[in-house]
Amino acid sequence: MNFPYFLARRIAISGKQTFSKLIVRVAIGAIALGVAAMMLAIAVLKGFKGEVTAKQRGFFGDVTLSRYDLNVSYEPAPFRLSDAETQALKAIPGVSSLQYYATKAGIINVNDEVEGVLFKGIDAVYDQGFLKDVLVAGRAIDFADTTKAVGQIMISQYTADRLQLAVGDDFIMYFIQEPVRKRKFQIIGIFHTGVEELDKTYVVGSLSLIRRLNNWSDDEVGGYEVSISDFDSLYELTDKIQDLLPIQVDAINVRDQLPEIFQWLDLLDVNTVIILILMMVVAVVNMVSALLIIILERTPMIGILKALGYTNGGIRKVFLYQAAYLIGVGLFIGNALGGGLYFFQQQTRYFKLDEASYYVSYIPLRIDALEIIVLNIGIVVIALAVLLIPSYLISRISPIKAIQFQ
Repeated sequence: MNFPYFLARRIAISGKQTFSKLIVRVAIGAIALGVAAMMLAIAVLKGFKGEVTAKQRGFFGDVTLSRYDLNVSYEPAPFRLSDAETQALKAIPGVSSLQYYATKAGIINVNDEVEGVLFKGIDAVYDQGFLKDVLVAGRAIDFADTTKAVGQIMISQYTADRLQLAVGDDFIMYFIQEPVRKRKFQIIGIFHTGVEELDKTYVVGSLSLIRRLNNWSDDEVGGYEVSISDFDSLYELTDKIQDLLPIQVDAINVRDQLPEIFQWLDLLDVNTVIILILMMVVAVVNMVSALLIIILERTPMIGILKALGYTNGGIRKVFLYQAAYLIGVGLFIGNALGGGLYFFQQQTRYFKLDEASYYVSYIPLRIDALEIIVLNIGIVVIALAVLLIPSYLISRISPIKAIQFQ
């Protein structure tokens, strides 16, 4: 029979109501709130970083291939990769897709308003999955009829609101070149990514139009977008891709292309670590205080057990079992509270953010079951390890004085 466990269970469950009851409740509450806060901090960090990163990756790809050009311009020099080169890139482990595009600066003039934009040209083989996901009205470009596709365009909600446009409206766009060329477009879709810089800048249309305006051949493009399956391998795969490219073609990944956004996201890791440490310290300090008070209240019992010949180690186990029970209750309540808030936000998106500042309109949450398990195990291990220190106070208690203690 495990006597320390039996005695700790009797004290914790069926013991008389004592002064320590309030302190124990405070300790359990601190653990519960700490667990919930740490769980939600991890979920918010992962969800927020994942959501913002997905928007950048969805529109720009993970690695962009373009021709080296000393002239900094929105219209990169045209080039093409051979079939052997594209097949070699697709064969790299971790590369999931390779697609091409081109960009060209233009000016929209409609309703007495002028707006400068960057026309991104795509074609039938381009994956429009991300664009379809961020559509708020209309549809994606239909390349089944290439003639009609040239006159179709998708604009952002920001541009539509500014120029008072809607799906079905048409306008004239002027393309900056010599001589200036103009084309008429019909709006077939309105998208909203939530990234203000992106929504202010881009419209999406047909790649064949850019080829005509620039007098490119049918196989020339402005750039390639490479998507990878594991974003953690971004830099490693960028180097592998660069090694296979011709000397005149450069590969730049999305983190280097948009350093400000990803440096800001990296800073969030520091904030989360600070929150985790603070919550852990609060929970442990409360548990240490509760254990000291429990030991103090049970001083006569400790004296009797020592007088009967029970060892200090055995008595320490009694109180550590009791502390483990309190930690378990706190973990249960904390996981229930954190999990409840997690699923509530997932279903309702009740808690909002300023989209102009944070790129998302709500607080996104994402956490795995394994992370929750590791978090709970970590709390138990750290708390019990720290609680070993006050439990050694038992060895300094004299049996005679303890029995006489009131």
